[in-house]
Amino acid sequence: MRTLIGTTVLACWCAAAAPAQRPEALWYSVGGDSSTAHFLAHAAQIDIVSPQVFDLDANGAIRGHIDPRVVEAARAHHVKLVPLVMNPGFSQPAFHRVLTNRTAWRRAMRSLAALCRDQHLDGIQFDLENVNIRDRARFTAFVREAVDSVHHAGCTLSAAVVPRDGDSPGTNSYDKWIYENWRGVYDYKALADTLDFLSYMTYAEHTGGSPAGPVAGFPWMEQCLKYLLSLGVPPAKISLGIPSYSDWWFPSYTEKEGSRMTGRDLPYARAESLLAAHGLTATWDSVQKSPFAVWSEHGVFRYLWVENTRSFMDKLALVRRYHLRGYSVWVLGTEDPSLWPALAREPEGAAGP
Repeated sequence: MRTLIGTTVLACWCAAAAPAQRPEALWYSVGGDSSTAHFLAHAAQIDIVSPQVFDLDANGAIRGHIDPRVVEAARAHHVKLVPLVMNPGFSQPAFHRVLTNRTAWRRAMRSLAALCRDQHLDGIQFDLENVNIRDRARFTAFVREAVDSVHHAGCTLSAAVVPRDGDSPGTNSYDKWIYENWRGVYDYKALADTLDFLSYMTYAEHTGGSPAGPVAGFPWMEQCLKYLLSLGVPPAKISLGIPSYSDWWFPSYTEKEGSRMTGRDLPYARAESLLAAHGLTATWDSVQKSPFAVWSEHGVFRYLWVENTRSFMDKLALVRRYHLRGYSVWVLGTEDPSLWPALAREPEGAAGP
């Protein structure tokens, strides 16, 4: 019944929504000169910048600072400043304490409001990950109270959430683990009902615990998006996650974990240099909508999945197709340089927020 209803609702949304404006462009930044330099160079094409700079510790206190150059450029180009607040190192015990200790909870609410006021922010975005599914109800309640606190301080509140394509954890040990600790905690509909919007992180499809694969395969991205919409989350509250980084997969060994395939995030320039070093040209995968390359060293395969301008623009088409609010890109400094002129040529036509 859910699939049937979801399909009908999807069709209605797509038919009823009218083109309005370019989708809202949110770009994440990290500390360091590369990410900052890319923001300074392209701020005019960005609607929201979200620096990953603030930590919420186990006592509910927030620490961190925004690079003054980012603040200055954001104000000069009328870019909304919406930094991330994360559990440091995505520590599960630290955030669990905030959710279960009333003193830490109350301090977190005061800290969020003070951050908004003191930093003169446009908004705050939660990046609270590696939260066990047992904390699902507490997490939802925490977000609801935080919305009130942050809104009263004059800021928007959104959340970056790990995606999933259904509500079954599966029987495979990896699938069960990632569902219980990373994907299952988010009650998307309840969160969307109270937050200003969700940044739906449809990237990192393959992780250190999985086989080699694309950063964000197109079928998987669309399946996750369709699931979110089937729950009744309005398109106007969805910012679709699109990666700008590439993934290199190679064999590694540690005494603790033994031999395994390791995935490493790479900027586009580094991916291109890897291809050049091996005399390779990446092959376009028309299903996953990303180029890839495979080569052998010492009898063992290496894999490279590249995110370039073509793959980005193909995935951006999902924002237009489903009339979403916009897109959220991880991360400034890793993108294909030719992406910026391609985005500048992007026509009007996606529904705005």
